[in-house]
Amino acid sequence: MNSSLATVAYIGATILFILSLGGLSNQESSRRGNLFGMIGMTIAVLATVFGPQVNSGGYAWIIAAMVVGGGIGLYLARMVQMTQMPELVAFMHSMVGLAAVLVGFATFVDPTATTGFEGSAKTIHELEIYIGIFIGAVTLSGSVIAFGKLSGRISGNPMLLPGRHWLNLAGLLVVIYFGGVFMQAHTVQDGLVPIVVMTVLALLFGVHMVMAIGGADMPVVVSMLNSYSGWAAAATGFMLSNDLLIVVGALVGSSGAILSYIMCNAMNRSFISVIAGGFGTTSAKPTAAAGGAQPAGEVTPVSATETAELLREAKSVIIVPGYGMAVAQAQHTVFEITKLLRDKGVNVRFGIHPVAGRMPGHMNVLLAEAKVPYDIVFEMDELNDDFPATDVTMVIGANDIVNPSAQDDPSSPIAGMPVLEVWKAKTSIVMKRSMASGYAGVDNPLFYKENNRMLFGDAKKMLDEVLVVLKT
Repeated sequence: MNSSLATVAYIGATILFILSLGGLSNQESSRRGNLFGMIGMTIAVLATVFGPQVNSGGYAWIIAAMVVGGGIGLYLARMVQMTQMPELVAFMHSMVGLAAVLVGFATFVDPTATTGFEGSAKTIHELEIYIGIFIGAVTLSGSVIAFGKLSGRISGNPMLLPGRHWLNLAGLLVVIYFGGVFMQAHTVQDGLVPIVVMTVLALLFGVHMVMAIGGADMPVVVSMLNSYSGWAAAATGFMLSNDLLIVVGALVGSSGAILSYIMCNAMNRSFISVIAGGFGTTSAKPTAAAGGAQPAGEVTPVSATETAELLREAKSVIIVPGYGMAVAQAQHTVFEITKLLRDKGVNVRFGIHPVAGRMPGHMNVLLAEAKVPYDIVFEMDELNDDFPATDVTMVIGANDIVNPSAQDDPSSPIAGMPVLEVWKAKTSIVMKRSMASGYAGVDNPLFYKENNRMLFGDAKKMLDEVLVVLKT
């Protein structure tokens, strides 16, 4: 394939990637967006493999790498449960970071990689290598820690070292200093020490940054790491002089940054405060309510039979799913209940909080998998005014996103965070295994409200019982 044809293929792939991002912004068009992305990636890979930059003698290595990588990807796609999707995404981000680091080192030690670069062009190319490795290393280690937190292998509590901000600043200054040393190196041997030191510091920075972020902010962290992986890919594109990789990396990086900003707004948090960390510390004691009082009242448990009767008598129902629904794999039973109620004329809708679950769009993906109609799935802002006119709200495995402390308690860690106002419905039913606090570690006064009922137990088992009663 000559360079002109490869360029045309890259342009076509770029257009398809843009259409893919546009399609993924809406549930109805997400399947088409995925298709555009897969076609674009296929074109990009073929245009690169058969392009002028690849020597025919390397095809065997390329094919072997694609078979191994494709096999691992296919295995993960088939075996990973929906509850494990957040950590799978974090794992994939770490692979992008690792690729950027390896490409950076390979480009630096390869004497042919700098052929044709002289003067300022050579300086810029070396700067691309240094920055690319830095971004890749931060993405790699940060994503590994995010994977550990999302999978439960690492505690969701933030690790707050004394003077952590000064440590980060000192590390950044050291990275800048060694960057100057690296740029002045005349040989590979001279530049190897500063670039290795920088890589180690970048890896430590990624670990420290994500370890300091609490569990409640993990959805934002996943989005942030998605942005980092895009910039790492763009940096790799600069190192390899690959225009498509630069464009695609910029698309992913910018879209991830925008999504992070949107999610921070949804939590009433600034992006800087998320990076600074500290939100999400698990508390063994209930958080004080407004005026310093503890959440008061008695919890009113309810049975699956009573829940079914409340749903049967309702004319309007709003279901709020959370991570607990994903853990219990209850989305299919939820769909069956929804279908049964709608057939009886009940107005059933779903309310999705922007940070529900462990990653952006987690609940939307679960509901789509269960074939819940898109037209009854609404964002938080579209439903909050409708709760007072709703007969029953069902909260399935969610906690922090329905916590009234966000509005009523200025001292709460989640104060000011927009939440779904489920307590304003005639009756709210919260499904949980126990009275444990949510991922943010904040007690929920919703549980003690007079119009709230608690349906304890595994969500899948309880909903199966509800479904049986509704059918009879």
